[in-house]
Amino acid sequence: MSLRYHNKVAIVTGGSKGIGSGIVKVFVENGANVVFCAIGDGAGEALEAELNKAGPGSCKFVLCDISKEDDIKRLIAVTVEHYGHIDCLVNNAGWHPPHKPTDDTTAEEFRDLLNLNLVSYFLASKYALPYLRQHRGNIINIASLVATIGQKHAAPYVATKGAITAMTRAMAVDESQYNVRVNSISPGSVLTPLWKELAAQTPDPAATIKAGENHQLMGRMGTEVECGLVALFLAADATFCTGIDLLASGGAELNYGFKSQIPP
Repeated sequence: MSLRYHNKVAIVTGGSKGIGSGIVKVFVENGANVVFCAIGDGAGEALEAELNKAGPGSCKFVLCDISKEDDIKRLIAVTVEHYGHIDCLVNNAGWHPPHKPTDDTTAEEFRDLLNLNLVSYFLASKYALPYLRQHRGNIINIASLVATIGQKHAAPYVATKGAITAMTRAMAVDESQYNVRVNSISPGSVLTPLWKELAAQTPDPAATIKAGENHQLMGRMGTEVECGLVALFLAADATFCTGIDLLASGGAELNYGFKSQIPP
């Protein structure tokens, strides 16, 4: 089996579970050396042990609060100290708060989400770029399909994800002079622990998950590993792509559906 990212060094934020863990897994399976971080250590340490045992690449877990600038600096420093350079940064860490109308959302809640979902991407990119420029590396920002289609009672979250895709394009322009590519991925419904957690807060979690499956033309949700394969494509294969947003949505944005808020 050919290793599509052999001996490349990648950083994945929020890599201990969900889409992030799928990316870490696929990269390690393809020969990469990955440093990934999260705010909790249990799942990260377990994933580190599992993947290092399986190989053929390697990984290192770092405890890190991506909303803190000093933690981001330390994450970059640990990566360079451990592996010597950086080829790819995957900005993935973020959060989708429970759905809440705009009237009930405070300015502080909005600012906190912006800091976590957007400013952290900017800062991680800022501190990784000096190393990425040395190796003609690339940045992959995880956005969301809702940046394109919107989402009910989630204006702050949608705003952060829309800003990510806009920042991706702007940074692609700036970094082209260094041959650093900057792209984003907009997943649709992917059955992650966070998706299950949000579904559990609804009156009928099973029905909520089924509705989530039915939103895709393919009749199912995406998987964490499928998102990892999309990231691998952008990192390893899409060498003539920069500034793009790749939808990994199962066709959720296609075809008309009943959406009127007015009862028939």
